[in-house]
Amino acid sequence: MWQAIRRWFDPRELRSVGSTPDYRFSLANERTFLAWLRTGLALVAGGLAAAQFLPPLPLRHLREVIAVALLLLGGAVAVRAVDHWARTERAIRLGEELPVSRFPAVLALAVGLGALLLVAAVLARAVGGGR
Repeated sequence: MWQAIRRWFDPRELRSVGSTPDYRFSLANERTFLAWLRTGLALVAGGLAAAQFLPPLPLRHLREVIAVALLLLGGAVAVRAVDHWARTERAIRLGEELPVSRFPAVLALAVGLGALLLVAAVLARAVGGGR
């Protein structure tokens, strides 16, 4: 694990393996990394917005649970992004298959489940008279 983390911060180590790839592949990998980073930032912003602007919800502390879940998910996406970038760059340099990941499916399911829970909370509030 520490070796993987060191790889994130030491470009010399990453460049010491394999051969220099076509720069377009490295740039595409970087664009993908930046897209994941934007997703993480959006989740963090959503968590802050939930904490600050959501009204009290029918279940006690639900607003805080939503905010913390979004903040943690945003942080996880950012960390996962840099790890995937480094593993992909290494695979490109070594001419290996690109690393596969279940993370996009897990993230999609988490966001979908979160949306369903929010729909349930909104409906519960509407049925309860908007307390």
